[in-house]
Order: sequence, then structure tokens, then C-alpha cells
Amino acid sequence: MKIPVILITIGLMSACSTKPLPPVWQTNAHGELQAFTSAWLSGNTRIAELEYGRARDSIASTGRADLVARAELVRCAARVATLEFDACAGYQPLAAEAAAPERAYAAYLQGQWQALDTALLPAHHRALVDAARSNATTNVIGMIDDPLARLIAAGVLLQRARLTPDDIAVATETASAQGWRRPLLAWLGVQLQRAEKGGDSAAAARVAKRIALVAGPRTVP
Repeated sequence: MKIPVILITIGLMSACSTKPLPPVWQTNAHGELQAFTSAWLSGNTRIAELEYGRARDSIASTGRADLVARAELVRCAARVATLEFDACAGYQPLAAEAAAPERAYAAYLQGQWQALDTALLPAHHRALVDAARSNATTNVIGMIDDPLARLIAAGVLLQRARLTPDDIAVATETASAQGWRRPLLAWLGVQLQRAEKGGDSAAAARVAKRIALVAGPRTVP
């Protein structure tokens, strides 16, 4: 699986071939956060929680609350991508220790954009906020290259009630193309709800069949 943009953004890995090897905790945390993200998106909650607990323990060994706050934002972002909103509860007790970019990212994830300094955000998320503030109708979601970042952005817009039907379709097919069961079921649920609310029984039936296929019995090795 490609390393999600958010994992690169938080900078838990800083080694390169011309520098000394990073500390063991850093290498472990990087791999464990990747494993968490992969398991979470695939819908394997037990493995996801196990891997996240390991990552948090690895980072906590440094005694640095700011780094633990970064890890909590990785988890929060993954939840936003799957439409599970909890106001970044794990991050909140650490917010006072977080650096400015992390505080900005937390505000972005929660849709708190009033005083948000977009210069502190990754470029694709910055573009989304700027477009929303200017009431632009351009499909900014579809212009985000990284699939996970695209789903995170869609989740944020859903919280702010700014998501268009085209955005919902993009988010749904992004999850489908990656084979990410958890966000796919979440976004299909949004499609189903809208079809039912709009009285489109044919569309609702098609989406319901797709949900049944995705959520059906799984073969476990």
C-alpha cells in the first residue's frame, strides 16, 4: 500500500541514505501507523486498534506529547475518511502540547475553519479550504491525487454540509478503486440515504445491492 500523505506530512520518519539510521522507536512507529491505516480502511477494527496501540506506545517512549498528538491526528484523519467523527477525542488532551501545524490540521479535520491559517496545511487541504471560502464550485475533491487525502477532504466537507453529489460519487469510487471496505460502506450509506430522501427508489435499490455485496460474508484465511 502506498504511504498515505498524512503519514509523510506528520514527519515521523526523517532518515535518508546520507544520514544515520533513525531510532528504533521511529522506524517502529512509522510501520505501525501504516499497518493501522491499512487495517482501519479495510474494516479490520481489531488489527487496527492493536497496531495503533503499538504505534502510540512506540512514540510515547520519547516522552514527547507533541509527537503523540501527531499520531492521534493520523487516527482522527482515518476516522474522518470513513465518516466516523469524534472531534479528534484522542488528540484533545494533547492539544496544548501540539505544534502549530498540528493544531491547524486538527481544526481542519473538525471543520473549524473560521480562524484557520491555511498556510500551515498540506497543499491539497489548503486548496480545499481556500476554494470553500471563496464559494468555488470547482471539483476540488477530484483534483486531490492521493486517495486517502481525497477521502479525508470529502469527510471534512460532509461535516460542513458542503459536499455535492459529484463529490459523493468521487469519494465512493475512490474507496471502491482502492478496495477500502470501511470507507466504501460509509459513502455508499450516504448515497443510499440521499436516494431514499429524494424518493429515487431505483437508485436506492442499486446502492442497497452494492452495500450487500461489500458487506457480505468474507473469506478469512
